[in-house]
Amino acid sequence: MSIGSSYPVGRSSAAPAPVGIARPEAPDRVSTPLVLRLLGAAVCFLLTLALTGALFVWTYPGQWWDGLLLPRAESGGGYEQQTDLVGPAQAVLATFGDPLFLAALLGGVLLVGLLGRRLLAGVVGVVMVLGAVVAAGTAKSALPRPDLAIPSSTTHNSFPSGHVAVAAAILLAYLLVLPGPARRWLALPGAAGVSVIGAATMIAGWHRFSDVLGGVLLSVTLFCLAAAVLAGRHCGAVPRPPDGLAAVGRLLAEAAAGLVVLVGVSLAVAPGLAAEVRRGPLLAIGAATGLTMLAVGAAVFVVRSVDFAAPVRPQTSRPQAKGRIFP
Repeated sequence: MSIGSSYPVGRSSAAPAPVGIARPEAPDRVSTPLVLRLLGAAVCFLLTLALTGALFVWTYPGQWWDGLLLPRAESGGGYEQQTDLVGPAQAVLATFGDPLFLAALLGGVLLVGLLGRRLLAGVVGVVMVLGAVVAAGTAKSALPRPDLAIPSSTTHNSFPSGHVAVAAAILLAYLLVLPGPARRWLALPGAAGVSVIGAATMIAGWHRFSDVLGGVLLSVTLFCLAAAVLAGRHCGAVPRPPDGLAAVGRLLAEAAAGLVVLVGVSLAVAPGLAAEVRRGPLLAIGAATGLTMLAVGAAVFVVRSVDFAAPVRPQTSRPQAKGRIFP
């Protein structure tokens, strides 16, 4: 101690906060590995999207498989399937394509984000949906589809499906504005809804199997990029502790439960579909449903350790004056 001073010598210490004033806590920083993990996932999904498009659009085996899964109709020359399900499929697509219905869904994203202190995540989610619309439309108009002399194929490019891309993007936008537990509860029914849109596009003859898969991959790619942007801007994203054996076991149990539900629903729906749809489209619908579930589950998994809620600012209170200066 120095003579005549009450301050310690040889070390520095921060001055204590005044009584009645809460010291603001430093915001938790999102670790760089989290952002890199999200960007890495986006690159992986983008490469998968590119390989899917290159295989099914530009190669003979790919076009042949698309034609085998969704053959041309026997009458009319189009891809609309000869089944009584065409009417319901067109009704589903007309409802989903209604601008008012889409506006209500996007408004719901913003509302959920506002109520959960995730408004920025909601805005990013809406931008992600609009980006899916632009990207799908640009790809369909820019990518050429060569004529490889396949009887069941045409040169019209429909890869990727805009309807499926928008449906998947809206689901993933809701995942951005929901906390972790709620994401897992929404993932399974949401992926089922996206699968219904994909099945409707194939039954109505609007899109091929590869188009449905491409729409899902496009939206998941944009989702990973959106999550990386939110994590990079901090947005209150707080990393959770590393997953332990209990957390991994819980994830496996949830995946197994989802698989059981998917198999049960498939067994309940398959007899009716098998009676109405030919084997090729039925296999395409089943494969698209399973891959959609897998892609949405992967999206939930990559953001399992982050919440995009804005941080709560600590409230401060003024110190009470010990004496009155003015009478």
